[in-house]
Amino acid sequence: MPSLGDSPASLDRDAAEQIARTLKAMADPTRIQLLSLILDSADGRALVGQLADELRLSQPTVSHHVRVMAEEGLLERSRDGRLVWYSVSPDRVDEVSELLNPVSSAPTAPRVLERIASDLALQFRGIFSTETVDRYVRESYELLARRARITRYLPSLTGRFAADRLRALASAEDLLPRDAPEVLFVCVQNAGRSQLAAAILRSLAGDRVRVRTAGSAPAEAVSPRVVAALDEIGVPLAGEFPKPLTDEVVRAADVVITMGCGDACPVYDGRRYLDWNLDDPSGLSLEGVRAVRDEVDRLVRALLEQMDLPAVR
Repeated sequence: MPSLGDSPASLDRDAAEQIARTLKAMADPTRIQLLSLILDSADGRALVGQLADELRLSQPTVSHHVRVMAEEGLLERSRDGRLVWYSVSPDRVDEVSELLNPVSSAPTAPRVLERIASDLALQFRGIFSTETVDRYVRESYELLARRARITRYLPSLTGRFAADRLRALASAEDLLPRDAPEVLFVCVQNAGRSQLAAAILRSLAGDRVRVRTAGSAPAEAVSPRVVAALDEIGVPLAGEFPKPLTDEVVRAADVVITMGCGDACPVYDGRRYLDWNLDDPSGLSLEGVRAVRDEVDRLVRALLEQMDLPAVR
């Protein structure tokens, strides 16, 4: 008879100790509130003063809590001049999110998906049937919940993801006028390289280019270091989030740029395919992410020149 430990999903001692340390570091209501505030912040990072103001606590109290979590590796510090920012460590984002949102993986109420589909059916009236819109909404929800492991704000992200997929489908099938070239950036997690490239291209080209991103194995959230590196050059992430690669966004693209995702991207005639050999920001220091950002900036500017669309910034 097999023992309980024969299960492939059983935890080894090191993994169990890691979970125990994490739970101990978070075993305080204030620390849980702080982690939630940092995760929910616009760029995934916050200052001690901001956190103290939000929770109406003294700065020394907040400093103590974030120091404990930083020592455990839940948070990381980054200095910008005299400012010290705190963000959830990139390799702990999934772990922290799951602990903070234990019920978030429950199925979204059908009524919410019906509301999203109803609103999008109005938006795409005369282009797609209500059945097509409804199918894309439900499929988009499943893709985000399972493949991208998104748990936070899943209904609203489902609406955005489904709408973008429907716009791409309409473009691919010539159901909408193509008033700008379309560029798709694809990397593995859609949390680093592709987000850097998309944000920089949007800032340089404005509405002269339609930009999309996707990942072959998307993460749950964009890396806080990527957000910080973009902020340093005044480029917003604009609420982007990791999303899985789907067929219609490839079909809609005029240019498909891959970054370390192998053969995950389907190939269609009539599209231009490029592969940018860039280091994965995951696991890099902020200095390393800056180097990737600067190389992406150079490549994006060269791409715009090739497309005869000089940068506006």
